[in-house]
Amino acid sequence: MATEAFEELAETFEFLDDWEDRYRHVIDMGKAFPPLDDAVKVPATKVDGCASQVWILPRIEGQGPEAQFDFEGESDAMIVRGLIAVLHALYAGLSVKDVGAVDAPAELARLGLNDHLSAQRSNGLRAMVERIRKTAQEAATV
Repeated sequence: MATEAFEELAETFEFLDDWEDRYRHVIDMGKAFPPLDDAVKVPATKVDGCASQVWILPRIEGQGPEAQFDFEGESDAMIVRGLIAVLHALYAGLSVKDVGAVDAPAELARLGLNDHLSAQRSNGLRAMVERIRKTAQEAATV
């Protein structure tokens, strides 16, 4: 299960011939992703387990399993900002119930990210996915 935005991203990645072009595309996505207000860059929004500074601020509209999931995010590293934008394409607009149904490793593998990220970046990406999933799961039970 993936959003339409993520499907479009996967198609773009298929069109890009080599990893350097894909890497640049991820960085460009990060540059285009809106920055977070400094006031929300607090310990509660910081994602542990990332080599870079990463903050994710969930935005949930509604209540219960059908509430709509969205988030803002930022990092001090451009590639990580891009990865946040990739995750936004993967999850934004789903119901909190559906966020948990996304097989993030499989979807991200479609982009070839697994083969080209350092171990630290891969760990950070997993930490971001876990934060998103946990937040959505908690919202689904409210």
